[in-house]
Amino acid sequence: MPEICFDVRRLAGAHFPVAVIGGGQAGLSVSHCLHERGIEHVVVEANRVGHEWRSRRWDSFCLVTPNWQCRLPGYPYRGDDPDGFMVRDEIVRYLEDYVAHFRPPLVEGVSVTRVRRSATGTYELATTAGDFTAEQVVVATGPYHRPKIPRAAERLPGEIEQVHSSAYRSPGQLPDGAVLVVGTGQSGCQIAEDLHLAGRQVHLAVGSAPRVARFYRGRDCVAWLDEMGHYTRSIDEFDDAGAVRMRVNHYVTGRDGGRDIDLRAFAKDGMRLYGRLTSIDGPALEFADDLKVNLDHADAVAEGIKDAIDAHVADRGIDAPAEPRYTPVWEPDGQAGELDLDAAGVTSVVWATGFARDHRWIEIPAFDGRGYPMHWRGVTSVPGLYFLGLPWQHSWGSGRFEAVGRDAEFIAGHIDAGRRLADVCGTLTGAPTRVAAAVPVG
Repeated sequence: MPEICFDVRRLAGAHFPVAVIGGGQAGLSVSHCLHERGIEHVVVEANRVGHEWRSRRWDSFCLVTPNWQCRLPGYPYRGDDPDGFMVRDEIVRYLEDYVAHFRPPLVEGVSVTRVRRSATGTYELATTAGDFTAEQVVVATGPYHRPKIPRAAERLPGEIEQVHSSAYRSPGQLPDGAVLVVGTGQSGCQIAEDLHLAGRQVHLAVGSAPRVARFYRGRDCVAWLDEMGHYTRSIDEFDDAGAVRMRVNHYVTGRDGGRDIDLRAFAKDGMRLYGRLTSIDGPALEFADDLKVNLDHADAVAEGIKDAIDAHVADRGIDAPAEPRYTPVWEPDGQAGELDLDAAGVTSVVWATGFARDHRWIEIPAFDGRGYPMHWRGVTSVPGLYFLGLPWQHSWGSGRFEAVGRDAEFIAGHIDAGRRLADVCGTLTGAPTRVAAAVPVG
């Protein structure tokens, strides 16, 4: 890892045209785009580059999208396995190499504790290394701030080991015995598989997350969807944009070259499946009677994606091999909606229940009643305040390695336009640049 690219001692009392908060793929992407435009800025990262991947992912973690989709600005994937899936340490190295490639003005190990806007429109940032100011601010901290565990977890027996998915590392981390995994988004399904492959007895509370096949008709489904334009489809095309932004990602895995995650196959092989967890009373757990509905829904989504691929192949006259459709290998058959942890030998619970946003440190009225940033393509109604790296910020690919660069390019262009307008306004009116910069653009 290269040395930090900005002397932290120069931060306190400084003033920057742009401050980028967060040094993950989003913050680094917009830094590259700003650098290309010659715009002075600083990137402030609370930990180290790659921290989220290094510290919040389990040992066998890998991307679920192929390596060729890693397209950070000016630094597309350059390895020899474009159709493979980078594992955790390779992802961290990719980001570190990106920093070494263009050496952004990066400060690591500094947390921004408060952002507010002065009466003149200048942004005031308080940090653990001192206060500084900026004309414009890009919040690139992503959406995954605080691990979310339901309050009902407090009712579990004290001897049950409990970990959030962000703290799970490997089966050996957990005490001997069966494991209950709650949640079947990407993390929950992959952790359940990790434990299952290690020979652990797994009990899995299945939610409503959809799934997708890994491969179909000779290609990775991601390649088909990319070719069909799904990753560039704008959020503006949906009538229910708010609901779309809250959708859970499809579960699949890139492990061992990539494959489906078929919960029915796991059940046939001994994993115990339940519906959504609804009640905890000591060792006695109850689940909703929705397991079949949830499994059927996940399969229907996967088959619907195949329908779309079939239509695309037919419309374009593509020579793609035919492939038989999925046949369920297991069906719920009166499975109990209850679980006695003691009787089942369950000694630990992994909560794959997602994260909550935490923007309390941003003292600016830029959020809706749910605490979600109000923006269009990352541009807020507050002049000079931007967000980057949010799911569905503009398209399905937003926030991912695949499209975060496109979003960063848009925001950098907006910042550049704001800077140019500020220069013009300052020249015409004689106002200081930092006052003129408060004029909204677009």
